[in-house]
Amino acid sequence: MSETAPIRLGVLGLGRAFTLMVPTFARDPRVRIVAGHDPRPEAMQRLHADFGARTHANAQSLCADPEVEWLYVATPHTMHAEHVCLAAAHGKSVLLEKPMALHLDDCTRMIETCRANGVSLIVGHSHSFDAPVLLARQIIDSGAIGAVRMLQAFNYTDFLYRPRRPEELDTAQGGGVVFSQAAHQMDIVRLLAGGRVRSVYARTGQWDSKRPTEGAYSALLDFENGAFATVSYNGYGYYDSDALMEGMGELGQRKSSDAHQQTRARWRTADEAVESERKARRNYGGPDYVPALDLAPEASQHFGPVWVSGERGDLRLTPRGVEIHDDQGVRFVTAPLSRVPRVEVIDELVRVAREGVAPLHSGEWSRATMEVCLAVLASAREGRAIILHHQVEPAGVLPSPRIRPVKIPAMCCNIGANRSPTIAWRI
Repeated sequence: MSETAPIRLGVLGLGRAFTLMVPTFARDPRVRIVAGHDPRPEAMQRLHADFGARTHANAQSLCADPEVEWLYVATPHTMHAEHVCLAAAHGKSVLLEKPMALHLDDCTRMIETCRANGVSLIVGHSHSFDAPVLLARQIIDSGAIGAVRMLQAFNYTDFLYRPRRPEELDTAQGGGVVFSQAAHQMDIVRLLAGGRVRSVYARTGQWDSKRPTEGAYSALLDFENGAFATVSYNGYGYYDSDALMEGMGELGQRKSSDAHQQTRARWRTADEAVESERKARRNYGGPDYVPALDLAPEASQHFGPVWVSGERGDLRLTPRGVEIHDDQGVRFVTAPLSRVPRVEVIDELVRVAREGVAPLHSGEWSRATMEVCLAVLASAREGRAIILHHQVEPAGVLPSPRIRPVKIPAMCCNIGANRSPTIAWRI
């Protein structure tokens, strides 16, 4: 296979996750969608119209397609293990949507099946792919703030009141914020703190009987290297923590300050059937689907405020880069911004598929993240700390630090009232 040839993707599942990845697949010439399957005929018709892709009647047929090189699996959470193992049995490497699976045994089965068939497994996108997160990891690796000792991450969203199918409100079927959202935060703090979580002590919140699943959690993670992280998420749609992220939403676009109130107002006017239909209509191929192919991000994607404290300084992650606070004062490192959203996912896919390097977001890495997420549920249920056993350090390729100091006015960094010249670092 030529190192410059586009990676030929088959897509299994054309729901919300695929909808979010469409701009990436459409704009990045390093990938090409050649085939797909989804139970919705309108989605299949749209896939053929947009990408010229062949449409398959079932997952088995798609996995057997000789033109498919990698399979992008974006089916419901409960089907991930079945579909990854099916793809691997047909010799296809897999790019899998998070969460990896709902049970650790399934995660292990997926890892072992891929290994036995000599194929690769990447799990993403999670927000640990985001440019500011990777940049923060570069800064940590450079030794600029010394050893990492403490992290804080939180996110307040309207997640629970966005249109949901019934199974998305059932924890047993992978519903709620722990399965759908915690994977993002746990991936981020694990990447920044070294990966190996020793124990998790957590509480979860179920505060609305009409949405009978976890809508919030807070957890304390102890790492084997002595670092610790506090991680919180609230999806009940009142306060919006994007106010602390320059008003930029999760996808790197400016958002309305009353977005959460609008979400809750729409939810109050819809019954369960209307809600499910509303979600189906806005998904790929639906009558309310709006392509975002020409929408360039204004900033990097993010998952709420994150702070990292080291022995010699602190980092604050922002949608535009990373703020460094240390004995030298305050400096800002600008994160590279691509017009292709989630380009970092394709970067890793290409490194694995064309350069033969080990993935950072491997099956083993993602199993460790799922172990943390499951420990949040177990700790809240049992009222005790949960000891972990499947943790790993980052093992894939991280970009090498390429940082040089550049003097710019402090106002350009948006770092506060001090307007005297300071130092900004740029990639």
